[in-house]
Amino acid sequence: MEEKINKLVEWLREQVKNSGLNGLIVGISGGIDSAVVSHLIKRAFPENSIGVIMPCKSNPKDREDALAVAESAGLKQITVDLTNTHNVLFTEIENQLKGIGEWKEEASKLGDANTRARLRMTTLYTVANNYGYLVVGTDNAAEWHTGYFTKYGDGGVDLVPLVHFTKGEVRELAITLGVPDQVVNKAPSAGLWEGQTDENEMGTTYNMIDKFLKGEEIPEKDRQIIDRLHERSHHKRSLAAAPPKF
Repeated sequence: MEEKINKLVEWLREQVKNSGLNGLIVGISGGIDSAVVSHLIKRAFPENSIGVIMPCKSNPKDREDALAVAESAGLKQITVDLTNTHNVLFTEIENQLKGIGEWKEEASKLGDANTRARLRMTTLYTVANNYGYLVVGTDNAAEWHTGYFTKYGDGGVDLVPLVHFTKGEVRELAITLGVPDQVVNKAPSAGLWEGQTDENEMGTTYNMIDKFLKGEEIPEKDRQIIDRLHERSHHKRSLAAAPPKF
């Protein structure tokens, strides 16, 4: 894994050099993917990298884990609490739609979660603009294939260094890099609502998705779920659709 880490670090340096910018920024969630990226950007740019912790109605344990990640990587970090910002924005949207009788309560849970992700994206780019940095994403191969990310939220980034690594490989990277055990061993969760886990929401496991991506046999039920998630999320992996030039 050390060889792959070195290649990723060199790739990150090349991307910054080619962009004409100064360094790298990542949002630290307290999960394993952002932990790995935190370590990678610190290795790539020891003096020109920063992590941003962005609680938004979040479990306090996630912030503790995020701080532990930053400390383990030696990465400079700031915290921007988005809870109040989110509440003001989402409440105003809710009130306006209720005012015309078109608020859909059944859609509000997902809308709430996606708004959090997009506020984090906005925050990262605002901080990145201050420094002249590129925003580094944390999506792994399983998330990318299934579309398990928010369009223009955690999917709104400049670089995706983990996009060819399965979840299992990300775990290997984390162990090699020295990510804290409490982060390596925690259940993957986007922290979108109380008790939310990635695997419960997707309906399959990262282990099954990893096997699928490696061409291994998996139960038909899981294959169908993965295929459906992939087909429904093509738009997330593409630029905005445009008509032909008339």
